[in-house]
Amino acid sequence: MTYSYDPELALAVPLLPPVDITDVTVARASLDEMVASSSTSVEESSLDIENYDVGGHDGDPDVAVRVFRSRRATGAVPALLYIHGGGFVVGSVASEQDNAATLASTLDIVVASVEYRLAPEYPYPAGLHDCFAALNWLCQKADELGVDPARVGVYGSSAGGGLAAALALFCRDHGGPVLCFQFLAMPVLDDRLETQSMRTFVDTPEWNRPSAELSWRYYLGSAGFDDVSPYAAPARAHDLQDLPPAYVSTMEFDPLRDEGILYALALLDAGVPVELHSFPGTFHGSSQVTTAGVSQRMANEQMQVLRRALGKTATD
Repeated sequence: MTYSYDPELALAVPLLPPVDITDVTVARASLDEMVASSSTSVEESSLDIENYDVGGHDGDPDVAVRVFRSRRATGAVPALLYIHGGGFVVGSVASEQDNAATLASTLDIVVASVEYRLAPEYPYPAGLHDCFAALNWLCQKADELGVDPARVGVYGSSAGGGLAAALALFCRDHGGPVLCFQFLAMPVLDDRLETQSMRTFVDTPEWNRPSAELSWRYYLGSAGFDDVSPYAAPARAHDLQDLPPAYVSTMEFDPLRDEGILYALALLDAGVPVELHSFPGTFHGSSQVTTAGVSQRMANEQMQVLRRALGKTATD
């Protein structure tokens, strides 16, 4: 099909590496190679970076967490639990280190990035439980980490956005920490794959319907698509009341577009404050074309939204 991409993004489409998760071993190796060969774009000298192993949820294995703290931060500052993307099957703390570090450095906050277990070896609820364990640890260690426990939010993009939304639901229903905000970028939310955008965008770059089908099959594992929990697919949740305020972003030519928009509207219907922005001419992951004007607008908005949502002031 032909899509009306933003002109600056259209120039980059032929240069983007193909995304294929048919063989997860190959996909992970390709991503690791790409990460290893790329140079960091973040000046990390302004950060203290520490690695921790934290206790898993309810007897699960320990979870690795990497904490970024701005050296300019003083006193108890806001924090974000950072959940990387990758279709539930690829991605790591290392693959999104630049973005996590940028958030910590630019906002002068603490960012805790969680190395959750990946499907298909570890299907739902392994990844969600790891994120829950990391969030509990972050809040329990707030004094030690210099974190204000009243200003802890969750951040995720793509599958990370889906896990972030699921984590907000799980915390509400299982006595977890009270989140002040949920940042959901291009979130993966609905295993039913019935929206117009999911039916239409079968050959878009970076993510498309065939990839989505395979990703959900991996993530749901032997449970299949019957009686899927809203903690796996938040779009299935019937009660969205009392969830933290949200920012939801979607891309115009992304199969995930409509489920993000519909979830934002459902949150609004439930009385949850929501900011929704669907960026024109974009596709899933197009923000990696950082020179495009629309990508720069997206990045600037992200920082403005988070600064406001985390209650950052001139004295922080």
